[in-house]
Amino acid sequence: MDNTTHTRCLIIGSGPAGYTCGIYTGRADLHPIIYEGTQPGGQLTITTEIENFPGYPDGVGGKAMMDDLRKQAQRFGAEVRSGYIDKIDLSKRPFSAVDDHGNRVTADTVVVATGASARWLGLESERRLYGQGVSACATCDGFFYKGQDVAVVGGGDTACEEATYLSTLCRKVYLIVRRDELRASKSMQHKVLENEHIEVLWNCVTKEVVGNDMDGVTGADLENVKTGQQVHIDVSGFFVAIGHTPNTTFLDGQLQVDEAGYIKLNGTGCATNVKGVFAAGDVCDPHYRQAIVAAGRGCMAAMDVERFLNS
Repeated sequence: MDNTTHTRCLIIGSGPAGYTCGIYTGRADLHPIIYEGTQPGGQLTITTEIENFPGYPDGVGGKAMMDDLRKQAQRFGAEVRSGYIDKIDLSKRPFSAVDDHGNRVTADTVVVATGASARWLGLESERRLYGQGVSACATCDGFFYKGQDVAVVGGGDTACEEATYLSTLCRKVYLIVRRDELRASKSMQHKVLENEHIEVLWNCVTKEVVGNDMDGVTGADLENVKTGQQVHIDVSGFFVAIGHTPNTTFLDGQLQVDEAGYIKLNGTGCATNVKGVFAAGDVCDPHYRQAIVAAGRGCMAAMDVERFLNS
């Protein structure tokens, strides 16, 4: 029995970019197939409350919002499939993909919207308290800690940017740096070191994020790697800013990426180096990493797909 399905547009990923792309390609009668991936709805489904996405004046739970987007895509004819694309051949059109159940999908166009995963410290307490004080996005969650003390882990540009942003909202920001210097650009270093609301904790690593299910994060236990001194800080927010990893392993190097692994786009649209293949969302965005930006890129990718098919 042949288990091959053909579609005019295969969308890989189900975050704001993937679902929005599904809404637009569905309305264009392209009957897209969306693969949800290992985390249906993307990282937002484990975010407790979203307050900065337009259209939700009272805020919305991450899972609820992604359920809304999913239903909207289905309303316009998108076929949403559980599972993930295990491998794909982009060497010729129609493109050919195989999912984790062994089903084959051929597609005239492909949109990669698989996102990027935050890098974590690997602590059990960090995982347990995620969404209850532990976050990987200050822009997303910083507002919840207005007037409070928080910590940021990292020494690069991202960590310094997060700390600087949080310093405009929070009473105090601890920047936990495992070395005795920052890796950030000189301009970012100056912003951090000259900011009276930021205290840099040099040569420190996090041993434990302290907190419980009732109160959320209440502090962090650190260790000075040079002296062995144990340090405890009282914080209600703990932001990990040690980078993201784009989810592109399944592509097996078939698309051009930058030095950090993000898919490179050609021009101002969403086209990649392979004709008929487009990318949207965090998988090609190392700078903004916001749901509204990803959704906008999902719209752009869909419009690029339609133009490509009609050209």
